[in-house]
Amino acid sequence: MLMTLLIISCKGETMADSQAVLINLNDTPPSAWERLAKKRILFGHQSVGDNIVEGMADLMRDHPTIRITIKQTVIPDDLIPGTFAHFPVGENEKPESKIKDFEEKIRHGMGEKADIALFKFCFVDINATTDVEGLFQSYRETMESLKKEYPSVIFAHMTVPLLRKEKAGIKGLIGRITGRSGGFFDDRHNMKRNEYNGFIRRYYTGKEPVFDIAAVESSRPDGTQATFSFGGKKYQALVQEYTEDGGHLNELGKKVVAAQFLGFLAGLR
Repeated sequence: MLMTLLIISCKGETMADSQAVLINLNDTPPSAWERLAKKRILFGHQSVGDNIVEGMADLMRDHPTIRITIKQTVIPDDLIPGTFAHFPVGENEKPESKIKDFEEKIRHGMGEKADIALFKFCFVDINATTDVEGLFQSYRETMESLKKEYPSVIFAHMTVPLLRKEKAGIKGLIGRITGRSGGFFDDRHNMKRNEYNGFIRRYYTGKEPVFDIAAVESSRPDGTQATFSFGGKKYQALVQEYTEDGGHLNELGKKVVAAQFLGFLAGLR
């Protein structure tokens, strides 16, 4: 089943202040798919982005009304109407490199061709030591500069993907007490990802388009949400059923997130 995303609340910086309701993507009007088929889209990403692109391709095989061509390319002349161009942006664990790489792609020809452009950070780009406010400021300043230089391009924004919550039980408890929790799965890292997502939501919601991948990843089709508690607050986490390794998307997760992404793109004008 195809589904799309409806954000019903987006007023806070942490957990369920941003909730997602998954609705049937088949309700998207044909005019939206016709509009999307004329767009030129540029998307920068790494591995979770690969999962989303794979999910898009799977869904499109079953739904011929969605007529876009997915192509990995950074050649400006490849970006013709009806093209979803994607590329591996920057270097993982170096988020500033992704900001710079996206900016370079836009300034070296893609900005003259694209109708819609966006990129995403990966969960490995943000951890407990990240200066998320400084990172967001760097991102915001770069996007503001690009918007001024390329006013015809819709620059959309994305929250950061999440990991599953830290495993419960005695091992998880010992890890939290000793400070040696499970690497990227340490809740302190996920808290920082939630914190960065709060900056994205507060600054852009209602002003510029935001694809809230974290809200999607933490939302189950039945309306419940995957969360964890830290420091007396609740935060979003990746739904267990959407992943095999705790971070990347499995077949179900790919299709759920990809459907939301397609619906989001179809709604942009």
